[in-house]
Amino acid sequence: RAAPGMGADAAAGGRHLAEGGEYLTFRLGGEEYGIDILRVQEIRSYEAPTRIANAPAFIKGVVNLRGVIVPIIDLRLKLGFEDIAYTEQTCIIVVDAGKEIGIIVDAVSEVVEIAGANVEPPPATPTQPGK
Repeated sequence: RAAPGMGADAAAGGRHLAEGGEYLTFRLGGEEYGIDILRVQEIRSYEAPTRIANAPAFIKGVVNLRGVIVPIIDLRLKLGFEDIAYTEQTCIIVVDAGKEIGIIVDAVSEVVEIAGANVEPPPATPTQPGK
C-alpha cells in the first residue's frame, strides 16, 4: 500500500496526495508502505534519540542533525501496530512534512514508480492521548 503522506493531509502540507510518481517503500509489520521520494531528506540507521519528558509513546525523542533538532516518531506505534524491539534493519527516514521529522520504520525496501491509480490514501492515525 502506498501511503504518500504521514497519515494526515496536514503533515503533507495540506494537499491530498493520491498521486503517482516515485515512492520510497518501507515495511511496518507485514505491510509495505511508501512515501513520496521528493519528501525524503535522508535515510539513517537507527540511533537512540534524546527522550522528551511526558511525550506520547510514539514520540521517541529528538536528534540533532547538522544543528537542526528533529523529532523522531515511531510510525509503528503511531499507526497502532504492536511495539517490537528494533533490529539492524530498523531505520529512520527523515522527511520534509512542513518541517523535518524522522520516522522509525521496520526496514526500507526500494524506490519504485507507482501509478496514481495504485496509490491509496494514508491510513488514519489513531488518537492515543497520554501514550
